[in-house]
Amino acid sequence: MSNQPHEGYDPYGQQPQAWPAQQPYDDPYAAQQYPQHPQHSQYTQQWQGQTWETQTHQPVTAAEETAYLPPQGYAAPAPEAVPDTPAPDSGYGPATVGGNTRVTDAQRARAEGRSPVIEPGMQPAALTALLGLLLAGAAAVGTYALLVPLVALQAVTAAGWFRLNGMWPARQGIALGFAGALAADAALLVSDRSPSAILGTLGVWVLLSLVLQLRSHADPDERMYGLMATVAAAALAIVAGGYLAADADAVTVGAVAVAVAVLARALPLPTPASVVVALLAAAGAGVAAGAMTGLGTPGALLGAGAGACALIGHRVASYDYPSRFVHFTAGVALPLSAAAPAVYVLGRALA
Repeated sequence: MSNQPHEGYDPYGQQPQAWPAQQPYDDPYAAQQYPQHPQHSQYTQQWQGQTWETQTHQPVTAAEETAYLPPQGYAAPAPEAVPDTPAPDSGYGPATVGGNTRVTDAQRARAEGRSPVIEPGMQPAALTALLGLLLAGAAAVGTYALLVPLVALQAVTAAGWFRLNGMWPARQGIALGFAGALAADAALLVSDRSPSAILGTLGVWVLLSLVLQLRSHADPDERMYGLMATVAAAALAIVAGGYLAADADAVTVGAVAVAVAVLARALPLPTPASVVVALLAAAGAGVAAGAMTGLGTPGALLGAGAGACALIGHRVASYDYPSRFVHFTAGVALPLSAAAPAVYVLGRALA
């Protein structure tokens, strides 16, 4: 046998049988190593021998590929059904420094087509009248006797305003408003009942309310809502201290007029007629109380002015549907608190 290669024999042409899984890939050095070979004219080399992967790893059969698959008929057990027990809708939102906000009953009533105005009724009116008579009698006794019903009025005013605005519990806001009222009372006593003590305390408490709300991590809208409620509650509680700054006779006339006006407003009459009757009753009570205190005929004007402010406070306390807590806090206190500035101003003007 001749050792010479056969004619046409190409040592690079007889390659082992190509593996199906191997694909040609570019070899940038192929043209340099084998420039004379026609297969490398395109700078590619087709590797058809065994590689490290084919030498060390056995081919995987179809049976082995599916050996670890679960049976086709297998299904994971379904989780146990959880009974659908939705949590009761309390209406309260995220906690804020001033309290938890909620959708008020008045807003829900408007959405449902009902009237959002529900008047407190006769029982809160009777409590307002009782508290007004206590203020009138304590004013006749002396300044320090007046502090007892006045402090109670200021506390109920702060609590009732927060609940009226749909924020409960709001312990920090209520405490801040009540503390402002106590500070105003103390400043009035120290300054010989100067009205500037009320204005100064009000300015300081607005600043404190702002600082308190800035420390809150609630949403900006809720912080603004809490700030407004806190400032308004503190302002109403502090302004109620006007009874302490006013003349004793003016306090007696104004408190009696408020008591009579609220009772007349609670009578079962149409709203326009009830308002007219309440104002006339307040003016008449002012005349009677003015005759007893020496204020005389100007007591009618003082009684009518205090009665008008009391009706405004009564109307504001009616915007909650329905809430006995609002009626027995804001409904009791707001008529008297709203009348305090009129008692002070008219009492000084008519004295």
